[in-house]
Amino acid sequence: MTETSESRRGQGSGTYDVVVLGAGPVGQNITDRARAAGLTVAVVERELVGGECSYWACVPSKALLRPVIAVSDARRVDGARQAVTGAIDTGQVFARRNRYVTDWDDTGQAEGVKSSGADLFRGHGRIDGPRRVTVTRDDGAHLTLTARHAVAVATGSRPTVPDIPGIREARPWTNRQGTDSGVVPARLAILGGGGVGVEMATLWQGLGSRVTLLARRRLIPRMEPFAGELVAGSLSDAGVDVRTGVVPTAVRRPDPGGPVTLTLDDGGELEADEVMLATGRTPNTDDIGLDTVGLTPGAWLDVDTTCLVHGAEGEWLYALGDVNHRALLTHQGKYQGRTAGDAIGARAAGRPLDDAPWGDHATTADQHAVPQVFFTDPEAAAVGLTAQQAADAGHRIKTVDLDFDAAQGANLYADGYQGHARMVVDLDRDVLLGVTFVGPGVSELLHSATVAVAGEVPLKRLRHAIACFPTVSEIWLFLLAAHQRERD
Repeated sequence: MTETSESRRGQGSGTYDVVVLGAGPVGQNITDRARAAGLTVAVVERELVGGECSYWACVPSKALLRPVIAVSDARRVDGARQAVTGAIDTGQVFARRNRYVTDWDDTGQAEGVKSSGADLFRGHGRIDGPRRVTVTRDDGAHLTLTARHAVAVATGSRPTVPDIPGIREARPWTNRQGTDSGVVPARLAILGGGGVGVEMATLWQGLGSRVTLLARRRLIPRMEPFAGELVAGSLSDAGVDVRTGVVPTAVRRPDPGGPVTLTLDDGGELEADEVMLATGRTPNTDDIGLDTVGLTPGAWLDVDTTCLVHGAEGEWLYALGDVNHRALLTHQGKYQGRTAGDAIGARAAGRPLDDAPWGDHATTADQHAVPQVFFTDPEAAAVGLTAQQAADAGHRIKTVDLDFDAAQGANLYADGYQGHARMVVDLDRDVLLGVTFVGPGVSELLHSATVAVAGEVPLKRLRHAIACFPTVSEIWLFLLAAHQRERD
């Protein structure tokens, strides 16, 4: 069927096949897949097209972290170490960040959305009953959009502000100030030991701040315990004051431009020039009209394997990315966007759904093969289940652990390379349930582990995947050999 430009773009009617709330990476991916299926799409964005990831999270944080890690990598290699004679140029680091976030100008990404054939509406979108969205545009005008087939919520999340007396009045940093600041605070207190907390501690300590990291429990708790231990030790060696099991009970900042004082539950006090929150995320679902379709405003949205929302009558409301709380990671949200977009296309065309595990319309990886990496020094990378998670799920498992000094390639990569790797093996099926690496540069090992876990590659076959000598990836050979020896 040939479409006219007007019918394809839905001009003049306010009616589209799909309406997407949120133009971040997740919203853009579902838009692309819906357009590939021949559907008309309207995209609504209230801030910058490209979302949190592009301007205040993944992109700027990695742009800022790379110079810090590059200097550390050089210092690990004889000959290069002697060439590192000066301090990091923070002005150039911030300028590099600014280039990667295009000076917070979203023109390029907005044009990308439009070039896909979708219509972009700037303003705040709210669901107004089934298949209907009201947009309050930036100029104050109101517009109603109607969806023939689907409304997709991809509005992301925001930092959680803990219930600590005085915290809001102290005007704390969140990930936004932590990635868009152009000033290095002399003293920075970071609350939270998850991925954001450890990356920001690595970054700002590397740029010259004196950082104190306060964590309620061990660092990066969603990974294997050894990952948090190695990262904590490295942060401490770099000069970060890492305190686990310590949380603030009150915060005060009597002078808006003055220092912040934190009262701690161990009886002590901590003074800093800025305090940063890295204490979790809250879904941006409190003001998008969920109450008009029988759902709870401000809640995480429960979805099936096609990202269709449970509790909404009819097959029309989808939730993707952070808002469904499956995996608060950009790459997982983009994966959901692609999969859900294909499912919407199939439902619109009346085609059968392939929503069985690992099917074309199932987001199975969100349960079994989520990859994540933290760009600390050393890096921490993992995919799939930890040993504890696998045991709790009822699997009969074996763990295989090795230090990276077994691999000559690692020692050539960095003199005295220090790192650790673990495989979690399903003994009944002889496949991997999870893999964790900690060490310099291990993020580049993560995709091979993800393929092995998601593909459920039998270990007797995986041993035929030969790692090049001399590379850090040789660790695979030693892990598999250790497993073989123990099995024999």
